[in-house]
Parts: sequence; C-alpha cells; structure tokens
Amino acid sequence: MKAAYFERFGGPDVLKYGDLPDPVAGPGEVVIDVVAASVNAADWKFRAGDYAQHPQSKFPLIPGRDFAGVIGDGVEDFNTGDAVFGVCEAGQEGAYAEKIAVKAAIIAKKPEWLSDVNAAALALTGLTAISAIEETLKLQPGETILIQGGAGGVASFAIQLAKHIGARVITTTSAVNREYVRDLGADEIIDYNAQDFTLVTGCDAVFDTVGGDVAQKSFAVLKPGGRAAFIASGAQAPKPNRNDVISLRPPVGRSRHQLERIAELFRAGAIRPPAIKLYRLSEAADAHRLSEPRHFRGKLVFQVR
Repeated sequence: MKAAYFERFGGPDVLKYGDLPDPVAGPGEVVIDVVAASVNAADWKFRAGDYAQHPQSKFPLIPGRDFAGVIGDGVEDFNTGDAVFGVCEAGQEGAYAEKIAVKAAIIAKKPEWLSDVNAAALALTGLTAISAIEETLKLQPGETILIQGGAGGVASFAIQLAKHIGARVITTTSAVNREYVRDLGADEIIDYNAQDFTLVTGCDAVFDTVGGDVAQKSFAVLKPGGRAAFIASGAQAPKPNRNDVISLRPPVGRSRHQLERIAELFRAGAIRPPAIKLYRLSEAADAHRLSEPRHFRGKLVFQVR
C-alpha cells in the first residue's frame, strides 16, 4: 500500500511517501480501504517525537488518527464494501495510508449523506468537542462559555455544539477569521491580536484548544464555581491559580455511539463541516507545515482515493 510515513522523529521534512506492507487484521479488527484521512495536532506531535515512548514507536511509523473508507474484509457488524468512518483507538496511529487495521467496535457506518472527506474531518474533532462540551464541562442552556481558538477544527465544532445546547458563546480568533466564527454561531468574538480576552468576566465555562499561556490565563474569565476544560496542555489539565474554579482534561474516548451522534448532529443541521483544504498523501509534509503553526482555518484532509 501507499502511505505517508517517517523513519526518524523530526520536522515535516522527515515525512516520506512510498510503499509499505499492507496491515493485517488482528482479533476483533477489520482492514479498511481508506478514502480520506484528516490532519490533527497529534499527528505532528507524534512525528516530532513528543510521543517517543508511544507503544507503536518502531520505525517506519505512519501518522494519522481519523479516517473514512470502505471495509475490505467483513467482520462482526460489517460487510465487505460497507462505508465507515472512525478514529484509531488510543495509542494507535496509521491513517495516512491506503489501508488501516482498526478495532471494529469503535468504528461506525458512514451514512450516504455524509461524504468521506467530511466524515474524516469531523471524526476526531467531533469526539473531542462532544467529550469536552457535553461530557466534561456538562454545558447547560443559558450558560456562557469562552472557546479559545475558535477557527480551529475542534473549536469550530465546539462553537456549534454549544449553540445547539443553548449556551452563549464567546470565542477568540484572528481578525481574518472573524466572520467565519460568527457564521458558526459565536455571539461575541475577541481578536486575540488586538484585545485582551482576560477582560471578559462571568463565564460559566472555558474550553481551551490553544494551550501555553492562553490556558493559564483562561482561569481569569471564570465566575466562582466555573469550570475549564483543556486539550492542548498535555495529559493533565493545568493547575488553577485560584481555588474557586475547576480544571479538567477531557478523556476523549472512542465509541461507535459518539460517531453516530456526530453524524446525526450533521444531518440535523446542528453541525456543519469546517472549512477544508485537501491534500494528497504525497503532500503530507506540506500539510504539516501549514498545520503546525495552528493559524489556519478549519481542517486539512487527505484525499487518499
């Protein structure tokens, strides 16, 4: 099979494109012929060696966590030729390829009205946003939430999900993406290059997708008893600098039920796909160069077939 892979950790230039052995399904797994796969921050962190102790760290390594495709060999709930989408189980990578072997229990059938590209773009971002907004923060109608980095894939899903719940949404973004996040439903938009988001007060919740100093400063906007969820600050949520708020790290599990919920939210019009830029697998290094600075809008997706 053709794949984008690397044989040492490093920058985008370590990514190669070529032939690797086809995967073989293990117990409870199914081989999927990948049609589309998306780029996530975890991909370039994996490539850079941030997960050097990763159990799969035996070169060559293939990045990639979410995908859409077709069942190559039927197993359990699926037949050969079924259209599916999903996210690799925790600790697994490998979606930047023409084929991938994954656990059958954590993938879902892809409805005809959801394209392969959109399914790949929404899979991990959707799982992450649902885990953060609904399951971790338990956002309620009428509450106010600040979502950091609103133009990104996860945050753009989160904005729409929060509005679907009935919350008031404040988000940060650059001036060039102002109308994009407004169109997603944001009620208040803060240009992080020109405004200080810490001047916001009275938020019930914060969802941070940026990390670094932004994460630590985010506690300032919370009302007493507020809660904040973080996905860009490592495995542990940052420690609050005040004792009247809660800091949380969403677990982002994998389940067929959550994937089916993503599809239903899409069908209901509650969620729409992000802005998408398409690449070929042979252009993986270029995709990572654009993804890593994290100043682009929406999602980058590989059209594999």
